[in-house]
Amino acid sequence: MPYATLINFLVASGLVLANSTGAIRAPRTRWRTATEPELRKLIPARAPVMKENIETEFRTASGVTDGRGKFIAGVVMITAGYSAEGKYSHFFITQAALKIGSMLLQPGEYVFGYQRINNDTIRVSFYRASNGEAVGTVDAHVNRKSTLVRSLLISPPVDGRASIQVGRFVFEYKLSD
Repeated sequence: MPYATLINFLVASGLVLANSTGAIRAPRTRWRTATEPELRKLIPARAPVMKENIETEFRTASGVTDGRGKFIAGVVMITAGYSAEGKYSHFFITQAALKIGSMLLQPGEYVFGYQRINNDTIRVSFYRASNGEAVGTVDAHVNRKSTLVRSLLISPPVDGRASIQVGRFVFEYKLSD
């Protein structure tokens, strides 16, 4: 092999090797707000809560997706006349593990309700939808960044962190690895 060709080969090999030794990065998942058709496929007309099927109010549905089939979504339930009345008000589905306060929510179906602590804080309590088992609580505080009042607003995670707004109160959640 001529000397110039050998040099070119070694330089090219070195460049290939230098580029290949770095960590291989998987494409980053970019979460976005779920569309109405996506939410219609996910949110049940009647939420299965313990032994009851409680009607949901779809116009209050909110959710996000990673665009690869995973969703985090919720909706207000119409609980009048059900055993859930006063205990929980929202049906919540997550297909990704979440950290909310000190709770770790595994993928599944949950319900949550809240009680006012003071003018600036509500305590949000999460339960497993299937059996009503308490999972944990998180304090939500008045949203000082916006004056909008929403039945439920789930924002998409950015760098793994996001928020859920209930009424005028908001709490953070994080994607859990």
